[in-house]
Amino acid sequence: MHKRATLFKFLIPSLIGVFMFLFPMKNADGDTTIPVAYLANALNELIGYDNVVLIVVILINISALLTILFSWVVNPGYEFLRNLFRMNSIWVILRVLGAVFSLMAYFVFGPGFINSEVTGGLMLYDLLPTLFAIFLFAGILLPLLLNYGLLEFVGTMFAKIMRPLFTLPGRSTVDNLASWVGDGTVGVLLTSNQYENGYYSKREAAVIATTFSVVSITFSIVILDLIGLMDRFLLFYMTIIIAGVIAALIMPRIPPLSRIKDDYYVEGSSIDETVPSGYNPVTWGYKKALDRAHEAEGFGDFLKDGVKTVGDMWFAVLPIVMAIGTLGTIFAEYTPVFTWIGAPFVPVLELMNVPEAQAASESLFIGFTDMFLPAILIEGVSSDMTRFIIGTLSITQLIYLSEVGGVILGSKIPVGIGKLFVIFLLRTAITLPVIVVIAHIFF
Repeated sequence: MHKRATLFKFLIPSLIGVFMFLFPMKNADGDTTIPVAYLANALNELIGYDNVVLIVVILINISALLTILFSWVVNPGYEFLRNLFRMNSIWVILRVLGAVFSLMAYFVFGPGFINSEVTGGLMLYDLLPTLFAIFLFAGILLPLLLNYGLLEFVGTMFAKIMRPLFTLPGRSTVDNLASWVGDGTVGVLLTSNQYENGYYSKREAAVIATTFSVVSITFSIVILDLIGLMDRFLLFYMTIIIAGVIAALIMPRIPPLSRIKDDYYVEGSSIDETVPSGYNPVTWGYKKALDRAHEAEGFGDFLKDGVKTVGDMWFAVLPIVMAIGTLGTIFAEYTPVFTWIGAPFVPVLELMNVPEAQAASESLFIGFTDMFLPAILIEGVSSDMTRFIIGTLSITQLIYLSEVGGVILGSKIPVGIGKLFVIFLLRTAITLPVIVVIAHIFF
């Protein structure tokens, strides 16, 4: 029997965590956000935008130098440093590339296709400052969701829904909500943490990261504004939800996700979701939550976990996002690769009676590099239906290298860039017909 103090130890941190990561609120501009993202924006304003960019450049270059040192010169004595900076050659090269690209974009030197405002400049000035601040607050505050019983309580109650529908443990509900209400990168961060601590298998972590790390309502509004259809918000978001749920039902059951093994990062770890006799899901979840809260460490360990997570994200993820995001946008902006890939789909779009199929095909797959590029490319198209289809698709495709994809690649979640592209193509194939059908009904 637990003492009342254990109940408060479960309730207070968990409720604070739910508020910080899942509670929708309005910012000063009237946009929907969550407290963690609000704090991130406030911090960037307080420090000053230019100063934040400089800090990001410094962090990325420190990461590259220490990675070279500890991977190729000396073996660090501390496990934390080994895990963070001792990498194989591919990751060393990517971190160095990220450092070089950041310097080129910041000091504006070298080839223009690297440091322009639509490639390296886009990454450094538009994306990484936001990630820097979100990683800080999300990293420090994540233990509130993870360590005090909330996942045990929610997981037990939702196991009978998440497992048969999406082949996932019930506790993944919190990850999914953190993405849906807040931000996809927060969901990936949470999922990566749970995977590294042995709560998700390789397959489960890959499914959650690539299927449920959806963009927030705020980003959806930005896309809608770009394509000039703000008056269609309810239809737009309803379509995203319908197409996203259908993709979430199918994707875990087909390759490549279905072929990823249910092995664990921590040997021998797994979650037993059976409810013993004498309990129901609520009472058993409550007991497990109190057990977890009772075992939870003090404030010092809470802070230590948070700082470690922040370090992982700053030094491991920021350089990878800079490197891969810049390379991806270079391909998108300065080569015809995505136009070539989209060309065979012109007849498919014409068969679906999508107006201006040629223009639509050119933006079908460019979203793999950056979520905003399809909406930017399609905003000059005259057909409302076509702009609606491409705008909605750019969100349901979900995997884009400049943010969610880059964060996944920078994490320990076992999905490489090849698998990410295949998943992106499959999500396109699954959600496009759904979106087109809805568009034909309402346009």
